[in-house]
Amino acid sequence: MQVHTLPLKETNQFSSLFLDYMAQTSLLENFYGQFPHLEGFEKQIAQKSFSIDQRAVLVDVLEKQYENLPHHPDLQVLLNENTFTVTTGHQLNIFTGPLYVVYKLITVINLAKSLKKAFPQYNFVPVYWMATEDHDFAEINHFSLFGKKHEWTTQQTGAVGRMNPSEIKAIIDELADCPETFKNAYLSHQTLADAVRCYANELFGTEGLICIDADDIQLKQQFLPIIKDDLLNHTAWHKVQATTSQLEKLGYKTQIAPREINFFFLDNGIRERIVKEDGLYKVLNTNLVFTETQILELLATEPQKFSPNVVLRPVYEEVILPNLAYIGGPSEVPYWLQLKSIFDEYQVAFPILMPRNFALVINKASHKKMEKLGLSVKDLFLDEITLKKNFVEKNSENTLSLSEHASDFSAIFEQILAKAVKIDKTLEGAVKGEQQKLLNSIEHLEKRLKKAEERNQETEVNQLLGVKHKLFPNGAPQERVENYLNFSLNNPQFISQMLEVFDALNFTYYTVVEE
Repeated sequence: MQVHTLPLKETNQFSSLFLDYMAQTSLLENFYGQFPHLEGFEKQIAQKSFSIDQRAVLVDVLEKQYENLPHHPDLQVLLNENTFTVTTGHQLNIFTGPLYVVYKLITVINLAKSLKKAFPQYNFVPVYWMATEDHDFAEINHFSLFGKKHEWTTQQTGAVGRMNPSEIKAIIDELADCPETFKNAYLSHQTLADAVRCYANELFGTEGLICIDADDIQLKQQFLPIIKDDLLNHTAWHKVQATTSQLEKLGYKTQIAPREINFFFLDNGIRERIVKEDGLYKVLNTNLVFTETQILELLATEPQKFSPNVVLRPVYEEVILPNLAYIGGPSEVPYWLQLKSIFDEYQVAFPILMPRNFALVINKASHKKMEKLGLSVKDLFLDEITLKKNFVEKNSENTLSLSEHASDFSAIFEQILAKAVKIDKTLEGAVKGEQQKLLNSIEHLEKRLKKAEERNQETEVNQLLGVKHKLFPNGAPQERVENYLNFSLNNPQFISQMLEVFDALNFTYYTVVEE
């Protein structure tokens, strides 16, 4: 593989908030803790507190979740006081979903390795936080393979992690080369959470990746004080509103909006928002209603029925893990910047925020076409109109711009205007009007020239757009559309190669040319 990198800013794919954070803009320094460099990790280790009792609960839960998998990473290492985690999270997209989910997991694995080299006296465990409690089924029920969309249909509702994945057999039967890893995962487990843990362990277990399902009563018990405070005092709502307002005043667009109560009611087949109306706690779209006393009793006895939303899920993560860093995508990192004040309020260490690695994989055929057309990787990240315009102008034997002629005519009209106003000042408007008509005509002629030249280069332009559409399907980055099977079915070493390519602490955009 040939590997090159581009600065993130040059790909035109990221928000100003994300880019300014990565550039360590001083305006944002109060919205996060340590920055993701080795010095920042050294400081983060010193401030992260996680008790022996918390470690015991964590390991006990993980041992139960992994008990049916014959081979898995060392879970006992988490009992050691010198062991920390680094975490990434995502929804349970079927067959791993878009390629960037695999990139997230590779990034967190590589980060753990880099930290071990830098700080050999500590252990670092990469963690995949499975979003088992998420109920947005439409987000996870499909994937794209070789241009075809495969979709899981079901009547099941509620948290996706609790769903039975047996219906995915219909998709497996459609796939000519479905890997045994996925067949075993989906057809041998009763819940989607167990299935995802199974295939993630097959793909990454030897790299030390641990999957955690936080839909667990023991883990929720550790979060009780914060759940109670949110129900009664709505602290997160007040704090995040204030932070969001600060960011927006700085000109940034924010990602998430807090609610007065940032928890769902979670039960079999149900994950619905909890709201407070007229002194009563109600579960939307159900008949469930609780007084304050009743809901606090429910919390004390069945905390697993309270599921945090996007505002408090990050806090929950940091409460139950000895975690140092969270690796997220270009939308996740910005929304974490809205949350630091909640961590400060609850005296929970705010993790180091890191972007996952980003990549564009270019196959041999596409690379040959790029070389023939004289296309650089940077060119590919231009929008189609600009890409086509630049290509036609670059490859034309003629000068297509009429701007020099427009300047000449403007100079002549300045002379005409000077003469006209000496004779009659009221002629100024008429002269400028005629000038503008002429400039409009020149602009129109320039467009026609470029269109004609585009027709002359039609074959090459079509080849150009073909490469663009191949690498940016439907106009979106490859990693957000394609599934990793698109690459691994032809290249079984794809994951191991990308593990070698990526550097978790290199915040650039990778371009990888297959050989």
